[in-house]
This record gives sequence, C-alpha cells and structure tokens, in this order.
Amino acid sequence: MTFDEYQKLTGKTAIYPDIGKGFVYPTLGLVGEAGEVAEKVKKIFRDQGGIVTDEKKEEIKKELGDVLWYLSQVSHEFGLSLDEVARFNIEKLNSRKERGKISGDGDNR
Repeated sequence: MTFDEYQKLTGKTAIYPDIGKGFVYPTLGLVGEAGEVAEKVKKIFRDQGGIVTDEKKEEIKKELGDVLWYLSQVSHEFGLSLDEVARFNIEKLNSRKERGKISGDGDNR
C-alpha cells in the first residue's frame, strides 16, 4: 500500500467536528496521539526497566497507527498527499546529509 492509497482510505473514516478550519481537529489529534506514543515509551522505562515486550510493541504499533491516521488527515486538509510529504522529507534529509548538515538547528540548513 502506498501512502496515497492509505490517505484515501483514511478519508473514509475522517469524521470530526467542524470547528472552523478543517486542519485544527486533526492537528490536535496528531499531537495527542504522539503524546500517547511517548507515554508508552516512558512507561517501558518506568515499569519494565527499558525492556520492550511483544505486548508493548503491539500497544505502540496501535498508537503509531493513530499518529499516521492524523498525519494523513492533516496533510489532506492542507492539500498535500502523504506520498508528496514523504518524498519531500527524504529529499530534504538526503540534501542535508550530502552537505554535512544532518546535525544542527534550523529548518533551512
């Protein structure tokens, strides 16, 4: 499945409240779900001494799926395809690597 195929499928389940701008709700959802991933990882260290069990991997996989769903919807709301976003990101990272700029600060390095 391509990202664009996934994005089309997620659109069929994108039912969220109209709160003005279409990108607000999925953006807030993206941040919330990313926080849930971080919480799961935190608890692996707090409760399991850093040991990742198959059960924890499955929990994280579910949360990462939610992150991907919201990312898909945010992209859609801005008129961007996930394939386009992924391709652009790889090109940006490869350019930084070639120029020795992987490390450091700033979006335009």
